[in-house]
Amino acid sequence: MTSLPVTKNHPLLRLLHYAKNYRLQVWTAATFTILNKIFDLAPSYLIGVAVDIAVEKENSIIAKIGITNIIGQLAILSLLTLLIWTLESLSEFIYDRLWRNLAQTIQHELRLDAYSHLQELELSYFEERSTGTLLSILNDDINQLERFLDSGAAEILQFITTILAVGGSFLVIAPNVAWLAILPTPFIFWGSLAFQKRLAPRYADVRDKAGFINSRLANNISGIATIKSFTAENYERWRVFSESEAYRRSNARAIALSAAFYPAIRFVVVIGFIATLFFGGVAVANGNLTVGTYGFMVFIVQQLLWPFANLSQIMDEYQRAMASTRRVMGLLDTTIAIPTGNLSLPLTTARGEVHLDNITFAYSDRTNVLKNLSLHIPPGANIGIVGATGSGKSTLVKLLLRFYEVQSGQILVDGNDIRELQLLELRRCIGWVSQDVFLFHGTVAENIAYGSFDRSNEEIIHAAKLAEAHEFILQLPQGYDTIVGERGQKLSGGQRQRIAIARAILKNPPILILDEATSAVDNETEAAIQKSLAMITQNRTTIAIAHRLSTIRHSHCIYVMDRGQIVEQGKHEELLVMDGIYASLWCVQSGIH
Repeated sequence: MTSLPVTKNHPLLRLLHYAKNYRLQVWTAATFTILNKIFDLAPSYLIGVAVDIAVEKENSIIAKIGITNIIGQLAILSLLTLLIWTLESLSEFIYDRLWRNLAQTIQHELRLDAYSHLQELELSYFEERSTGTLLSILNDDINQLERFLDSGAAEILQFITTILAVGGSFLVIAPNVAWLAILPTPFIFWGSLAFQKRLAPRYADVRDKAGFINSRLANNISGIATIKSFTAENYERWRVFSESEAYRRSNARAIALSAAFYPAIRFVVVIGFIATLFFGGVAVANGNLTVGTYGFMVFIVQQLLWPFANLSQIMDEYQRAMASTRRVMGLLDTTIAIPTGNLSLPLTTARGEVHLDNITFAYSDRTNVLKNLSLHIPPGANIGIVGATGSGKSTLVKLLLRFYEVQSGQILVDGNDIRELQLLELRRCIGWVSQDVFLFHGTVAENIAYGSFDRSNEEIIHAAKLAEAHEFILQLPQGYDTIVGERGQKLSGGQRQRIAIARAILKNPPILILDEATSAVDNETEAAIQKSLAMITQNRTTIAIAHRLSTIRHSHCIYVMDRGQIVEQGKHEELLVMDGIYASLWCVQSGIH
C-alpha cells in the first residue's frame, strides 16, 4: 500500500528482502493479482457500453468500429463479457495459488531459519527468556505472517489497482464530475495513516501478551505434577485467567480502534457516492454527460470508494503481520555471542587433553563463580571433582562445552584454545551425562542413539549393556521400541540416567563428562555401572563430578572445589590423610564419626 511508510528498518521492507529469492514468483503473483482486479472492474465498463448501445444505437461506441447492427453489437459485447469473466476466473486461480504457495514456503523457511538461529544462541539467552515467548515467535508470529501473505498482500495490490484504474477512468471520461468522487480519498488516506499510527503499538502489545500467556501455559503443562501435588489448581487457574484476561483486554483495545475505522470510512464513502449521483444526474440533464457514461459512473463509483471501507480490515491484517515481523526479525537479528572458531579438531585424532588456564567466570549480574582457576587433565586421565553445591563444579563442564564464555583466562583442548575450535567438532569430542537428564519423546532406542544416528541396533544394545540399562529395557512393554514420553516421564530417574549414560557411551568420545551421572540410581546399580565405567573410561579422558564420593574414589586424581577455587587435590587416600574438606565429607557419607 503506497500510503504505508517504509524505512530501511521497516518490517515490511525486511520481509520483502527476505523473499528476494522468490522475486519471480512474487512478481508473477502480483501481475496476476492486478490483472484479476482489472478484469473484475471490466463488467462495470461493459454495463456502461450496454447502456450506450441501448440509448445511442447506431451511434454507440461499438458502432464506431464499423458494427452498426444492434444485434451484432450486443453479440460482440456478450462475447467480450464471456472472455473477461473467463480471464478473471483464470487469473484468480493463478494468483491465489501462487500467493498461497509463496506464503507456505516463506513460512516454512522463516520458521526453519529462526529455529536454526535460535539453536546457535548461547544458553544465557534461553535463561533470560521464557519458553512460551520463544514458542509464540516460532509458531504464532510466523503463522500470522503466513496469513498475511496468503491474502493480505493480494488485497493491498487490488486496493491500489482499484484506486488507480477507476480514478484514472473518471478523469478521462468525465473530468468535470470526477473530482466529486475523488474528493473523499485524501481524507480517507489521512485517516488511514492516523489509525495506522495508533494501531501499531496496540498490536505490538497484543503480540507481547500472546507470548506471556503461551509462557504461562507451557510452564504449567511442564509442571503439572507439582501443581497437583501442592493442590494449586485453583491458584494456577487464576494465574492463567490473569494472563488470558490481559491478552483479551489488549486485543480489545486494538479491536476498539480498528472497529471504529469502518463506520468513519463508510460515512465518507456515502458522501462521495451521493455527490456523484446528484451532480452527475444534473450534468446528464444539462446535456454535459451521456446516459451511458452516467450509468457507468454511478455503478463504478462504488468500486472506487467501497474498497476504502475494507481498508480497516486490510490495515488490521497488515499491522498484525508487521508486529509479528518485528518479533521474528528481532530474533534473527540477535547476535550470536559464542561464535564458532575455524580450527579443526577431528574426532579420530583428538587425544582429550584439557587445560584450564587461570580462568575466571561469572554468570550475568552475579559474583564470580570461578576465580583464577587452573587445572590440567592429561589425555586418558580419570579425575573426580567434588565440592558443595554452588562451588562451581558443573560450571566447569559448561565452560568446557562452550555453553558459556570465560571472562578471563583460557581453556585448551589438545593445546588449542576452544574459542578457536569449530564448535561442532569440539562438542563431538565430548560426551556429557548431565545431572538433569533430558530424554526426547520417542523410543528408548532413539534416545540412546541420539547424536549417533547411524549406529546399528547391535551397537545400541551393547551401549545399553555397558550402562546397566539392557535388563530393565527388556522388561518395558515394547523393549527398545517403548515410547519414553515427553522428557522421559514414563521412566524413573535412575532409568533415565542409565539411558543417558548409554547415549554417551555410544557416542564414544575422547572426553567423557559424568555430572552426577549415578545420583538417581541405587547402590547396587551404581556398583554395576562403576564396574562398566572402569572399562569404558580406559584410554579416555574422564571428568566425574559427584556428591557420592564412592563414585570417584578410584579416580587418578580428585579435586575438591570451594567457592570457585580448587582447595584440595590428590588421590582418595592422600585426601583422607589431609584431614580437610574431603576427609570430612567421607566421614559423613561412610558413617565414620
